[in-house]
This record gives sequence, C-alpha cells and structure tokens, in this order.
Amino acid sequence: MSRIFTVSVASVYPHYLTKVEKKGRTRAELDRVIEWLTGFDEAALGRHLAAGTTFEDFFAAAALHPNAVSITGTVCGVRVQDVEDPLMRQIRYLDKLVDELARGKSMESILRA
Repeated sequence: MSRIFTVSVASVYPHYLTKVEKKGRTRAELDRVIEWLTGFDEAALGRHLAAGTTFEDFFAAAALHPNAVSITGTVCGVRVQDVEDPLMRQIRYLDKLVDELARGKSMESILRA
C-alpha cells in the first residue's frame, strides 16, 4: 500500500491550489475539475477537506466520471493509463487534471467535453 493512500486530501489541496494560482487559474476552476472527476460539489469537497479525509476514503466515496478513463499522458514520468493499482490511477487522474489546468489548457479540453 502506497503512503499517499493514507495522506489527507486537505494536506495536498493547498499545493494543488498554489500550483494553479501561480499560472493564473482560480480556486473555482480547481474545484470544478475535482467535481468533474469525483462528483463532489463544493459543499461535499469542503466537508472532505474539513474532515481530513484520506485519498483512499476520498476516492472510495467518489463517483468517478465515466470519461475519466480518457485521461492519458504522464505525471512525474509515469503514464497514467499504465498504472495498475486502481486507487493510484485515480490519484494520478487528479494529478494529471491539475497539471493540465496549471498548463493553461481550456476547461473544455480538461473536462473531456
């Protein structure tokens, strides 16, 4: 079991936010991307962040978007689509979406519309 599984989403969320804000994106855009992937609206995401939910429990409660499987590419040199562990793949999906947001991709492209 990877250590990241037991890390709280709330401890990583500020890093995601800093990453996207440095590139001119907003918290609302980050939350929209997270909502698209997990199904958690702003209130549900806020509850998970306040509760210190681990990545394992966060994704166990999530209703992953059906188009999440279309998220491909690399994160930290690892091809997202080749990650075998389902939970780790979901975490990498989130990382990839945050990377795409920070790189300035359009929301339409990020959300696989």
